Amino acid sequence: MMNESLVLLQQQLEKSFGSFAKIDARLNELTMTVPAEHYLKTATQLRDEPAFAFEQLIDLCGVDYQSYGDTVWSGLRFGVVSHLLSVSKNWRVRLIVLVSNDDFPVIPSLMNVWSSANWYEREAFDLFGIIFEGHDDLRRILTDYGFIGHPFRKDFPVSGQVEMRYDPEQKRVIYQPITIEPREVIPRIIREENYGA
Repeated sequence: MMNESLVLLQQQLEKSFGSFAKIDARLNELTMTVPAEHYLKTATQLRDEPAFAFEQLIDLCGVDYQSYGDTVWSGLRFGVVSHLLSVSKNWRVRLIVLVSNDDFPVIPSLMNVWSSANWYEREAFDLFGIIFEGHDDLRRILTDYGFIGHPFRKDFPVSGQVEMRYDPEQKRVIYQPITIEPREVIPRIIREENYGA
C-alpha cells in the first residue's frame, strides 16, 4: 500500500499528464513514462508547477533495452531515466523517456531545467551514444577522447575494439587492434583433503 503523499502525487500526475503519460505505482515508487515529444515540457512543468515542485534532478542515466530481462524487447531501443526529488514536498518520481531513433538517438537536454543534468548527460552520451540536443558541452567524460564506440551498448564487444599500450621506442601511448585472443574462462577448482580444517 502506497503512503498518502504518493497517492496524492499520483493523482496530480494523472490529472496533468494522464493524456499522454503512463504512470505506474509499484513498491512505494512512482514511475512516469512520457513520449519524447513531451519530455522537455513535462520536465519543466514538474519543476515549475507548485503542485509538483521537483527542485532537484538527483540522477539521470541511459538504458539500452536491446534485450531486457528474460524476454526479447520489441519497443524502442534506447531510453533515458531521470530521478527527480522535491525537497519541499518530500517526494520522488522516476521519469522515463524512450528515444525515438535507434540508429541516431537524440533527445532534448535537461540542462536548462536542472543544471545537475550536465555530467549525467555527458555520461549517457559517452557510454550509450545518446545525443542530448542543446547540451552546452557534450563530450566524453569516462572514456578516452580517441575511444571508438559506446561501451554500455549491448552490442559492444566485451573485449572492446582496440587496446592501448605504452611504446618505449615512440615514447608515447599507442592504439592498436586487440591482440588478446578470446577464450572461455572456466574456474579451476582445487580440492585438498584438509582444506578449511
